[in-house]
Amino acid sequence: MKCPAFAKSLTGLLVAALPMTAVLADSITLKASHQFPGGKGDVRDEMVQMIARDVAAANVDLTIKVFPGASLVKAQDQWKAMQTGQIDMTSLPLDYASGMHPQFGATLMPGLVKNHAHALRINASPFMQDIKAIIEQGGAKVLADAWLAGAFAGKDKCILKPEDAAGMKVRSAGATFSQMWAGAGASVASIPSNEVYNAMQQGVIQGTDTSTGSFVSFRLYEQVKCITAPGDNAMWFMYEPVLISKRSWDKLNDAQKKALTAASKKAENYFNVESKKLDDEMVEIFKKNNVKVVSMSDSDAEAWRAVANKTSYKVFAEKVPGGKELIEKALSVK
Repeated sequence: MKCPAFAKSLTGLLVAALPMTAVLADSITLKASHQFPGGKGDVRDEMVQMIARDVAAANVDLTIKVFPGASLVKAQDQWKAMQTGQIDMTSLPLDYASGMHPQFGATLMPGLVKNHAHALRINASPFMQDIKAIIEQGGAKVLADAWLAGAFAGKDKCILKPEDAAGMKVRSAGATFSQMWAGAGASVASIPSNEVYNAMQQGVIQGTDTSTGSFVSFRLYEQVKCITAPGDNAMWFMYEPVLISKRSWDKLNDAQKKALTAASKKAENYFNVESKKLDDEMVEIFKKNNVKVVSMSDSDAEAWRAVANKTSYKVFAEKVPGGKELIEKALSVK
């Protein structure tokens, strides 16, 4: 006679446990990794930290654990780590993955993006629709767009005209700039931005290009004598979006996707406001540290674009599938 009562009690316990089981099943922790200094004001780190904070505040059983400073994955390995499931999210200079998807080289192309307002127009263009389609084919999804302006700097002298780079050993952020530097007579070293400081300190390189944010966060003002700021004639813009693997995205429920999307949009808006400030901050900090700050004239920029047209643009159009069309689509954005 006691068995039915016991069975009834057991059934009740199982039913009571079901809601908790469902909650536990939907509770997800995502690992977000990037190469930039953590907690030191780098706007790319702050984008990811902001997303993590806002998602936590949304109370949708989603936690984002941030691993800054290449503490979990090396700078050049973020894309691969996201594909293999080692990490779920990253803030990534997209050109770092151009070895696997050569079309990504268009997102670090000399003179292609002229200023911050132009970058916003690029985001809404067919050019970026094509780039994002390739990102998704590669197993990832863009959560937040981000374009950073960059600069040139010399350990011993200013780099304004192509002839200034002749004979220098220069660090380049990617293949397209490497081709332009080589076309100007420089020899090129491929070094991630978080290793530039040591390379300059040890005399391995005499010049570099990188984002204005990285120039500050990696304290490169301690190693250079002159920096060429973006000004009105930026040659260097790089796409560094916040990405999530499609595998990780597909694991989220609707509430989690909504919270992550909202947090990412807020972080993107924050970045759009702060990105121009990065250029101004770089100029101020480098001047305070007795680094000469210059900017290109119209003729300087045109001279560099002429070199890029014969090197970077030409190689990309000839060697990359769909490269010619990508360049044309980007250049059509006025």
